[in-house]
Amino acid sequence: MIDERKTVLMIAGEASGDTLGAELIEAIRQQPGGDEIDFIGAGGPRMESAALQPEFDLSEHAVVGIWEVLKNYFKFRRLFRHLLELATRRKPDAIVLIDYPGFNLRFAKAIRRYLSQGGGAFREWRPKIICYVSPQIWAWKEGRVHQIARDIDLMLSIFPFEKDWYAERVPEFPVEFVGHPLVDRFPLANPDGATVPLDPDLFTKQPTVLLLPGSRRREIDKHLPVMLEAAVIFSAKIKTQLRMVLPSDEMLTLAKQHIPAGTELDLQVGDLAKALGRASLAIASSGTVTMECAWFRVPTVVLYKTSPLTHALGRALLKVPYLAMPNLLAGEELFPEFLQSEANADNLAEASLLLLRDKGERTRILDGLELVTSRLGQSGAAARAAQAVLGTLD
Repeated sequence: MIDERKTVLMIAGEASGDTLGAELIEAIRQQPGGDEIDFIGAGGPRMESAALQPEFDLSEHAVVGIWEVLKNYFKFRRLFRHLLELATRRKPDAIVLIDYPGFNLRFAKAIRRYLSQGGGAFREWRPKIICYVSPQIWAWKEGRVHQIARDIDLMLSIFPFEKDWYAERVPEFPVEFVGHPLVDRFPLANPDGATVPLDPDLFTKQPTVLLLPGSRRREIDKHLPVMLEAAVIFSAKIKTQLRMVLPSDEMLTLAKQHIPAGTELDLQVGDLAKALGRASLAIASSGTVTMECAWFRVPTVVLYKTSPLTHALGRALLKVPYLAMPNLLAGEELFPEFLQSEANADNLAEASLLLLRDKGERTRILDGLELVTSRLGQSGAAARAAQAVLGTLD
């Protein structure tokens, strides 16, 4: 129980992190003493609606890849220093870093350095630093685990295997598996009782194919043209209904620049769950959205294109056989993956046609997705995360 007002600084740098942060704030405020906490930092509109006093919306600046980060270096340095100054001035009781590891792990290290070099050495400010969503160091740059254990006081994991992974390498490092937020967001995988994805039979009506090109400007530019080319190919062989879901009006405006005149394509902003509940197939950018496709049992073709530099570095460091998280959790390729030059219209169309036509392949995928979703834990992820955060404030 909190007996005096506390301050928690939160940083979320992407739309998915903004959603996680909002759910966490709401869950904290529902706990005893939760209404005695002020939330400051950087997050998106959902966190602001939940009670965050934002300095700016960091998700507006989200980029992926080494080259993309380098091009925006001075902008990110300015934002980073702004938040560091906020932390050292307001001296929050806890700092919650939500995903976004490229930025947030550096921020944790900077706070530790500030404290060790005298900024907090003779004061009572000793904030607890909590990381919500583990960086995927089990996939690449495993050597970072010891630095993370030094900089972070508590890791809140959303995938079950991560707790054991850390325990094998840094046994003293506190890691809690709180569960995956999808279990709470969508307690029924088919919320409207609508249509098809759990039926592996061939479709008698025209199937709905979702195009999910991504949530960042560069992803739209890289992925949408090849998705549309693939759609032309498979739609000539099987009649489909195409729908594209984008996270914001800004991304919709950008996407429209890539859509040729006369293209039969339904456009939608937000409410991805409703679209997934009615989809037969998705073609999706690799990322958080692939787990949502898995949760709704929608067979998905995954692609990703990035700069040659980012791809070369990532390929050299990657230690896992798959990029899409559902494939990693399954231990096999449920969702076909195509990267860089392999992510071309012919490959995407061929994989899409297989998943639309082949009952045996759909059945294999749907069976695998049942296993994947069963591993995401019980409901109450946000509440468990909230209790863990509050536990550091006692």
